[in-house]
Amino acid sequence: MCLIVLAWRPGHALPLLVAANRDEFYARPTAALAEWPETPGLIAGRDLQAGGTWLGIGPGGRFAALTNIRDPRAVQGSRSRGELPLRFLQGYLGPEAFLDKLRSEADDYSGFNLLVGDRQQLWHFNSQNRRAKALPSGIHGISNADLDTPWPKLQRAKAALVDALETLDEEALFALLANTAKPEDAALPDTGVGLDTERLLASVFIASANYGTRASTLLFSHADGARQLIERSFGAEGVAIGEVRFETGNQWVG
Repeated sequence: MCLIVLAWRPGHALPLLVAANRDEFYARPTAALAEWPETPGLIAGRDLQAGGTWLGIGPGGRFAALTNIRDPRAVQGSRSRGELPLRFLQGYLGPEAFLDKLRSEADDYSGFNLLVGDRQQLWHFNSQNRRAKALPSGIHGISNADLDTPWPKLQRAKAALVDALETLDEEALFALLANTAKPEDAALPDTGVGLDTERLLASVFIASANYGTRASTLLFSHADGARQLIERSFGAEGVAIGEVRFETGNQWVG
């Protein structure tokens, strides 16, 4: 998952709204959003190569999402980062306790940002600085640096989310995630991957022959416990290949 923007508003009728893109090589095998039979109530996509996930919801109002930190100079971890959302969603620890435990294990994974939360709180953890933080209410975003780092595409997506909150129109939210606009070269971050790659990765929605946005996901979490999760999937060059949606109530439906 390479871009997440969210509105976190405890006490509001819609305390959590998430719009997120997962960017990955098209060749990496993936299963679309679904309930995991081994964990009733866990709804997430599945990385069929390493077995984890990048975003999902679980029992008890749990939510977790992950982005990678882009730093080609960093030492690569021995374990898949996709384990991390899954461990929280399948576990019993609260967000703060989970991240306290994770701090001592962070070197096992390549650089990552992790969001974990439940109905009462939402926390962020950055593996590079080992900082766990309870998010204050407001609009937040993560790409492949730290929380709310002002990369152009993240700023663009956060501003569009503010506008979309006026109507909560589903298509407007997906349009936010489908934005292919790129900034001028002078505004690009320098993460050590070279100018051509920085240009490719500079848009909210990425499309190319080999790498790009594989899934766009919306999560609506309501104060009464109801949740809607919608995922649109894409193939090479950004071609749409499917949509899946789930709603929570007394039972899961899709």
